[in-house]
Amino acid sequence: MHRRAVLLLSLASFASAASQRSIDPLLTSIAQSFGTTAGGAAIASTAFLVAYGLLQLVHGPMGDRFGKYRLVTIHMAISAAGTFACAWAPTLAALAVARFVAGMSMGAVIPLSLAWIGDAVPYERRQAVLAQFMIGGLFGFAFGSAASGLLAEHFGWRWVFGVLGIVNLMISARLWFELRANPVNRASQAAQTGTMLEGYRRALALVARPWVRVMMFTVFLEGVLVFGTLAFVPLDFNRRHGLGIGASGAMLVLNAIGGLGYALFANRIVPRLGERGLILAGGLALCTAYVNLAFAPGAAVAAPWLVVAGAGFYAFHNTLQVNATQMAPEARGASLSLFAFCLFSGQSLGVWIGGQVVDQWGTRPLFFVASAGIASLAFYFRGRLARK
Repeated sequence: MHRRAVLLLSLASFASAASQRSIDPLLTSIAQSFGTTAGGAAIASTAFLVAYGLLQLVHGPMGDRFGKYRLVTIHMAISAAGTFACAWAPTLAALAVARFVAGMSMGAVIPLSLAWIGDAVPYERRQAVLAQFMIGGLFGFAFGSAASGLLAEHFGWRWVFGVLGIVNLMISARLWFELRANPVNRASQAAQTGTMLEGYRRALALVARPWVRVMMFTVFLEGVLVFGTLAFVPLDFNRRHGLGIGASGAMLVLNAIGGLGYALFANRIVPRLGERGLILAGGLALCTAYVNLAFAPGAAVAAPWLVVAGAGFYAFHNTLQVNATQMAPEARGASLSLFAFCLFSGQSLGVWIGGQVVDQWGTRPLFFVASAGIASLAFYFRGRLARK
C-alpha cells in the first residue's frame, strides 16, 4: 500500500527540484522583459532559494503537529498558486515575491516526505524505499534546467512557470485523493500533542543529542564537498575540454544517470554491503571520480566518471537519509527539517568556497580537495556508525 504513496511523494520531489533549477536559463529573458540586467533578474532566483533554505526549520514541527503527508499536499497546492503567479507577474518585484512563496512551500516537500517514509516504512526496508523516492528529485535537478530552457526558447519564459504550475496542481490533486483513499496514509499522520511553540522547543532540543550533531556535521560537510564541487563541473567541461555552454550543462544528466542506476539496484546492493559498506563504497566512488575528472584529458574520458560520481553520491546520501529518519523518531518532521537545513547550508557555503578556489586556481585543485575531503568524511561517518 506504500508503493503508490511513495511514488506520488517522489513526483512532488521532482516538482520541487525542477522548480529550483528551472529559473537558471531564464535570467536573460526575464531581464529583457523587465528592462534590467541578468544580475538584477537573479533576485527571482535568490528569493526562491532564501525561502527554500531558511524556512526548512519551520516545516518540520508543523508536520509533526498536523501530519506530514497532509502538509506535503497543502504545500504543493500553495506552490502551484505561487508558480502561476510567477507566470503572470507584472513586475520584477512581483515575480520575486511569487518565487518566495513558491520556494517557501517547495522547501517543505522533501524533508516532510522523508519523515513520512520514516513513519510508515519499517527500518529494514527503508533504505530501498528511500532510494526509489530519490528518483523524482534526481530527475527534477537533471532536467529542470534543460526543459525550461527549451520551453523558454520556443514560447517565452512565462510558459515555463505556467507549465510548472499545472504540474504542481496535478500532483497536489493526486496527493489529496491518495490521502483520502489510502488508510495507511491517514494512520501515518502521527500528530503530536501540545502547541506549536512546544513543537519548536522540542526541535531545538534535538541539537543537544550527540548523534543528531554527528548527522548535522556530516550532512553539512557533504553539502560543502559534493555540491560545492558539482556546481563547477560544467565550467570545467567548458574551459578545459572546449564544450559549449549548453553541452557542458547537459553533462550533469550523466550524474543523474549514475544516481538512477543506484536507485534501480538498491534492493540488491543494500543487503550485501550494509550501511557501513555503502558509506565507504559511495565515498570512495566519489573520491575516485573527482580525481579522474581532474586528470581527464578530454570530455569523452571525463564523462563516464560523472556516472560513477552520481552512483557514489546517492549511495552515500541515501545512507545518511535513512539514518536521519531514525535519529529522533518522536519528532521526525523536525529532525528531517534540521537535516535538510544543514545540507542546504553546506551546499550554499560550498558553492561560495568553490567559486573562490576556481577564480584563484581553477577547477583541478577544487576536485583534488573535494576528493580528499569526501574520502575522509566517509571514513569518519563509517566509524561513527560502527560505534553507534
